[in-house]
Amino acid sequence: MTSSPAVYVIAEAGVNHNGDRQRAFELVDAAARAGADAVKFQTFNAKRLAALTAPKAAYQQRTTEASQSQLEMLEPLELPLEWHAPLQAHAHRRGIEFLSTAFETQSLAFLETLDLPFYKVPSGELTNGPLLWAFAQTGRRLVISTGMATLSEVEQGLAVVCHGLSQDKPPASLREVWQYWSNPEARAALLGRVSLLHCTSQYPTPIDEVNLKAMDTLAEVFRLPVGYSDHTEGTLIPVAAVARGATIIEKHFTLDRELPGPDHRASLEPDELTRMVQDIRSIAQALGDGQKVPQLSEWDTRQAARQNLVAAAPIRRGEPFTKDNLTTARAGQGELAIAFWDRLGQVATQDYEPGDAL
Repeated sequence: MTSSPAVYVIAEAGVNHNGDRQRAFELVDAAARAGADAVKFQTFNAKRLAALTAPKAAYQQRTTEASQSQLEMLEPLELPLEWHAPLQAHAHRRGIEFLSTAFETQSLAFLETLDLPFYKVPSGELTNGPLLWAFAQTGRRLVISTGMATLSEVEQGLAVVCHGLSQDKPPASLREVWQYWSNPEARAALLGRVSLLHCTSQYPTPIDEVNLKAMDTLAEVFRLPVGYSDHTEGTLIPVAAVARGATIIEKHFTLDRELPGPDHRASLEPDELTRMVQDIRSIAQALGDGQKVPQLSEWDTRQAARQNLVAAAPIRRGEPFTKDNLTTARAGQGELAIAFWDRLGQVATQDYEPGDAL
């Protein structure tokens, strides 16, 4: 077994900049100070993303003005296109990656000009066939979130990505996608290019709806790397996800949970983000390589703590070892106590005084 892979931590700034350029840069700084691998924003045009009649989710009703439509909520949360390159440059100066999630094809086309290392596909777009296909067409690695999805919807999304990875023209029908999915060689194109994130799309997520074991199901069924996108309060669950094998962790963060906006209340503040990253690094290191062998630091303790065979009474050369003249004790040298039964009846080849190790 090879050593555990490093866990990639995405600090999700999302829309928590609230349309404030300075706050966006401060979010990059906070993610870098916390030790995250990347800071991620969201790129969208509100009018293209949400229709006038689109409702808000229940959590959005609680955290924003109830009379607002989803479109009205989203418009002031857009990340202006002209902010992207400066934010990316600032992130790189701070030693972390800049990421952003596109929610429609025009925004994805813009992100292509920034040469991002990979794209995160949000949970809400898992069933958006045209956008999924466009993500695949970029040829970049994809991290696909699976919140709200059934297992069959995850498979359907992967089938669309599979088609988009190697076909020049969009499919004429969903049937064509499934026919292509039937080819094992086509499915193999996902390996090394796609990772899945288990997720529960509720803000905050109740503990009893986290279902971390679903990571196991995704990994077993699709044979792809699996991580976890977290919306619970606190840092316990993402750390637990790493202990369970997550290779990617995504977590929302904010500069201040009391700020207005849909995602602040379910986000970590900077000191909490720092603690989460530290705990994740510790857990990832503690997982080790899976080999059950004495660690380097154990050898001294092993010698001091394990019992050896010692004489319980004077034993002269030529005498047999018996239950009366042989015992076990910590001696720091000699034969281990496990050899006690094999030694009984054997003849001593030298003299032993009480307490001498064999």
